[in-house]
Amino acid sequence: MKPVLLVVDVQKGMDEPTWGIRNNIQAEEKMLELLNVWRKNELPIIHVQHVSQNPESPLHPSYPGFQLKTGFEPKEDEYFIRKKVNSCFIGTNLDNYLKNNGYQTLIVIGLTSNHCISSTVRMAGNLGYRTYVCSDATAAFETTSYDGVDLTADEVHRHALSSLHQEFAEVVTTNNVISMIESIKKNV
Repeated sequence: MKPVLLVVDVQKGMDEPTWGIRNNIQAEEKMLELLNVWRKNELPIIHVQHVSQNPESPLHPSYPGFQLKTGFEPKEDEYFIRKKVNSCFIGTNLDNYLKNNGYQTLIVIGLTSNHCISSTVRMAGNLGYRTYVCSDATAAFETTSYDGVDLTADEVHRHALSSLHQEFAEVVTTNNVISMIESIKKNV
């Protein structure tokens, strides 16, 4: 089993204050920790960059926020895709790439847990991939619910991940994933 690390939308525009207050401020540190483990163990990594179609979005290609955050640039042998919608599977060749390479297990990290992470993980589960989401290597922003209730970033994050857990994926921590990789190495 070669688990694939799927790094979703870790772009400079996610630091714009217009998004509001975010939880898991340490998420990028955890993401980089996992990237380092994957690179050290020569495991497959897929980077995803969101190409917003909204010319006002910080993730639109005309803004500096479109760029990946420092440290998250793909290396030569790492696969890179761009997407225009929330799910990494829509309008990309992600599913074909995974199937053509025999990859069946995804470890999903990135931004944000209630948008692109959720959309991608739901599709991954529906497509039959064994999927894990790292709770401490993802994050969400505060929002106001459909009925006017203000939700904290922690509440949004917890709800998004709870909706995925044991239905589309297993929600784990960075340490859980690192232990899984160490266990795989011992058994090879």
